[in-house]
Amino acid sequence: MLSKKIIPLSLVAVTILGANEVALPSVNVESTTITEVSQNAQVSADLAQALSSSVPSIDMNRRSGIANDIFIRGQKRDNISVEVDGTKVCGACPNRMDPPVSHILANQIDKVEVIEGPYDVETFGTMSGGLKITTKKPTKDMHGEVNFGLGSWGYKKLGVTGSGGTDTIRALISASYETSDQYKDGNGDTLSEQVDKAITNGSAPAMTRFQTQYKDIEAYTKKSIMSKVFVKTLEDQELRLSYTGNRSDDVLYANSKMDAAYDDSNIYSVEYNIDNVTNKYKNINIQYYYSDVDHPMDTKYRVSGATSYMTNHLKTSMQGVKLKNSFDLDEYKILFGLDGSRRTWEGRSYGTNATTGVVGASSVSLTHTQTDNRALFAKVEKSFGDLKIESGARFDSTTIKPDDVTKQDNDYSALNANIIATYSLDAQNSIFLGVGSSARVPDARELYIGGLGTQNLKQTKNREIDLGYEASYDSFMFKAKTFYSMLEDYIYLKHTSPTAYAFENIDAKVYGLELSGSYFITDALTMDASASYKKGRKTSTPTQKDRDLSDIAPLRGNVALNYEYMNNSKATLEMQASDRWDTIDSDNGEQELAGWSIYNAKVKHAINKYTDLSVGVNNIFDKTYKQSNSYVDLTLLTLADNTMLLNEPGRYFYTNLTFKF
Repeated sequence: MLSKKIIPLSLVAVTILGANEVALPSVNVESTTITEVSQNAQVSADLAQALSSSVPSIDMNRRSGIANDIFIRGQKRDNISVEVDGTKVCGACPNRMDPPVSHILANQIDKVEVIEGPYDVETFGTMSGGLKITTKKPTKDMHGEVNFGLGSWGYKKLGVTGSGGTDTIRALISASYETSDQYKDGNGDTLSEQVDKAITNGSAPAMTRFQTQYKDIEAYTKKSIMSKVFVKTLEDQELRLSYTGNRSDDVLYANSKMDAAYDDSNIYSVEYNIDNVTNKYKNINIQYYYSDVDHPMDTKYRVSGATSYMTNHLKTSMQGVKLKNSFDLDEYKILFGLDGSRRTWEGRSYGTNATTGVVGASSVSLTHTQTDNRALFAKVEKSFGDLKIESGARFDSTTIKPDDVTKQDNDYSALNANIIATYSLDAQNSIFLGVGSSARVPDARELYIGGLGTQNLKQTKNREIDLGYEASYDSFMFKAKTFYSMLEDYIYLKHTSPTAYAFENIDAKVYGLELSGSYFITDALTMDASASYKKGRKTSTPTQKDRDLSDIAPLRGNVALNYEYMNNSKATLEMQASDRWDTIDSDNGEQELAGWSIYNAKVKHAINKYTDLSVGVNNIFDKTYKQSNSYVDLTLLTLADNTMLLNEPGRYFYTNLTFKF
């Protein structure tokens, strides 16, 4: 066994670069910030793919050709939060066909801050991590961009962005259209053909096969528009209005029982910002936000839906108000705020006659549930010479009320707090330590959804310690972070019998190490590398024997070699590799997966200051591999004890042409 692991481990140690050409992230104990997301989103607009290839702590969960999900240090769903310009975004699908990161496109983004651990007191539900996504802002100077993309399997993308204004008003509008046929894996199989093979191999029921007339349909169509208007009302005061709309149609989820008929989402924000209120009162910011998702999934394209197909139609909304006040008092930086939000979530199931289109009677699949949160939060920062101390606290009070009177209401309260210390050893070296505690409440699915919900779930608490070291020299940069997370009353979906499962509270721990660095070989040649290793264990699990925690991916890493030539032109060769996934929760459906390594190449050539041309190929050697596992928390195609997993895309060629003005 050891010899099988030496090759992928050695490759990770020797070669990490980024064919996605993301600049080396800036890292501290609580977060990692990446920029140039939009400039490098040239394979697709899928943010999950861009993040997983550039941040060591993030793994991607393959759900389809688009709209994939993320894990942060093995944590997902409500254990991590997602904000877009201060707006908390939630998905509607219980089966993660529309994760929050799918409702913003990579080419709309200015930067992403990845919170790693319980170190964000401003956002409701940041228990084990989260994303703070900042989209592009309107500028006073007139400028724009037109982007054309083509790729294998009929991939096409068109994006347009324009911005400009005056000293008083600035505006931005960005629109995109993207579509693709079904990708092929390293065996040359499309999504529908992967289902056919799974049926033959005994890991998918025959009725889940795609009907003949739908076997070659497109994998998805995605349209998006983002608009912003910033108005200077008075000196140092600004009104900020924004709207983002996404429309995804006919998204195929091959190894799920249903496909998405559409995913429609809207994100609205109204924000008022005042700087320099007084010499010590530096800023006041108040924001109202609203987001909603409309998501029906159905069996229309499957054999089971040939005469009558089933639809499960889910809707969710999230609205809130947040007030933040910033002060500089002597040498202290202080932030104090109020936060209130309300989430609704509901679902109904019904049948439709495939010939006449007549819809039958509907039934409740998820009772309408309202989650109200109210919170106070504060942060303090002060430097003592080479030592900087940051501390934060948040008090949450949350009420969860289902419409179904047979189901119980739930009330929760929690005090979250953290302290972070950073010490500069000298101009080039620093160390940091963070200790934090945070909690998150159960959601409507975990409490009430039929057959799985457990109405008396406790909230989950994470107590974590993080340590790190960072070095920055003229010739190289290096960063190392290690963490130990203790999860109390962790909400976990478990088999309660061979054919049934339900949510329970257990205790668990997760710990790991993340490394990243760059070596500047010459002025033109740079090597970048990153790797992540983590372990997860159940420390109390009353009904099962397997102590391994699910969703804990094995050792993974990237190595890349970048060559910069001419002005703003770059060639990149990259390797991505993963060890064998053999530490699994076999009691709850996970499978052993083989290790893998793939190679990518890309050239981004600046024709002139107005035009960039990029060409690239991912998975050069057409490797067949899987990177996502089969924990029962996702409802995937299963027959007996066998569950179908999706292979990743095979060899993929792409080109991108960008005009700037």
